[in-house]
Amino acid sequence: MKALLSSRPVLWFLFLFNLTVAAVAPFAIDGTQGLMTSAGMGIVSLGAGTSLIRSRGQRA
Repeated sequence: MKALLSSRPVLWFLFLFNLTVAAVAPFAIDGTQGLMTSAGMGIVSLGAGTSLIRSRGQRA
């Protein structure tokens, strides 16, 4: 499972999908729930983006 989650296509999907949801959530969901959804998805997106940057540095 770890190999699947650390593959580049999966990391790109997690990064882009969660970033999109984080940007849209405050407008689609009202109130605190929208803000918390946006924050949570943003954190996941940052984690995936960080993993992409780390894996890029190791391959070079």
